[in-house]
Amino acid sequence: MFDVVLVAPEIATNTGNIIRLCANSGARLHLVRPLGFSMDDASLRRAGLDYHDLATVTVHDDSVACRRAVGERRFTFSSRATRRFDQVAFEPNDVFVFGAERAGLTDGQRSAFAPAQELALPMRPGNRSLNLANAVSVVVYEAWRRHGYAGAAAAATTSETLTTPDFDR
Repeated sequence: MFDVVLVAPEIATNTGNIIRLCANSGARLHLVRPLGFSMDDASLRRAGLDYHDLATVTVHDDSVACRRAVGERRFTFSSRATRRFDQVAFEPNDVFVFGAERAGLTDGQRSAFAPAQELALPMRPGNRSLNLANAVSVVVYEAWRRHGYAGAAAAATTSETLTTPDFDR
């Protein structure tokens, strides 16, 4: 399955949501320090740390340690990229690298990627970016879809609610 790398994530709820996404999709999550929160922070727990035992999460001290732990085929995502993410034939074990919520990756971090490895998610003109957890979700689910949702349950559920009221009432 795919690896998701968050470089210096800042917002606990985003990371918690991504932990939950990785648990549900089978992606492995790598967090690169510094982290803008504690892994036992209450807001992270509310957002998805209850899924922590169902996800593979590794915290790395720096990008060098992370690069040693993940596959060779790496892609980063930037609003400044010119190649759309849907123009890539994703492969199992691809690595998806995302920068911090406010600043993304630094120019130095981005320079480690060839232009063909820097991908963009389409957006309307004039918008800055998607929320980090949303961007990761779009990429992981599209890559997983292209591989037939390998490893997914036969019948997927979309809600934690045991009973749902009728919509038209």
